[in-house]
Amino acid sequence: MYMRLVHARYRPDSLPNIKKVYDEKIIPTLQKMRGCLFACLVRSDANIDEGISLTLWDTQENAESYVKSGIFQSSLEEIRPFLSDSSEWKVQLTKDLKVAYEPVPEEPTVKAYAGLVDSGEDLPAKPMHLRLLSLKIKPDMMDEFQQIYQNKILPVLRSIKGCRYAYLTSSVENKQESVSITIWNDHSDLEQYENEGTFAGLLEQVKHTLSDLSQWKMALEKDEKWQIRTSDDTSVKYYSVLSSKSF
Repeated sequence: MYMRLVHARYRPDSLPNIKKVYDEKIIPTLQKMRGCLFACLVRSDANIDEGISLTLWDTQENAESYVKSGIFQSSLEEIRPFLSDSSEWKVQLTKDLKVAYEPVPEEPTVKAYAGLVDSGEDLPAKPMHLRLLSLKIKPDMMDEFQQIYQNKILPVLRSIKGCRYAYLTSSVENKQESVSITIWNDHSDLEQYENEGTFAGLLEQVKHTLSDLSQWKMALEKDEKWQIRTSDDTSVKYYSVLSSKSF
């Protein structure tokens, strides 16, 4: 499979409008696109003005055909009035030749990922929570990391209450970046997975495959006095699902 993530910042009071457009226009459009398997609109739990449209495709070719057709750009224009303004301003002349300043909407960012491993279950019809785990892997350890995920981590995730789906991907642009997506029924199940140490145990199994910078940071952070941010951070982000549909 192939995954596209469209990250956008929006005005929080416009979220109902965005959901309406997604439900009534974007999902029906995606359903007609060849190879689109799943579409999901989510809101960040940490930042109320941040959201993602996640789509899963059977092949990279079909996803790219969707973009080249212009349909993605048309759908983006439907959402654009609700996006947050960036720090940039556009200067233009009005009809009466006066200078006018207008804020420039902040452009969404698009990231693409190739599928490596998935849990094999059908995509859930109505997921509730999405968890994105981003890892930086040593270039020569990606195959081993993938094998550990498939043979050791996926069986555990399948057995955990509330975990509906798991999917491992690799960034198309940065081959060292891998993202694990898990979909959950209930936030309490997700909290239990993390608080009881299951996640920490699974992360320990792949620790040796992570970049040297990631391992160095993890070692230092065992001492709570150290709080370090690097480009190779292992990050976990949480999202609440607003709309979703499997095709």
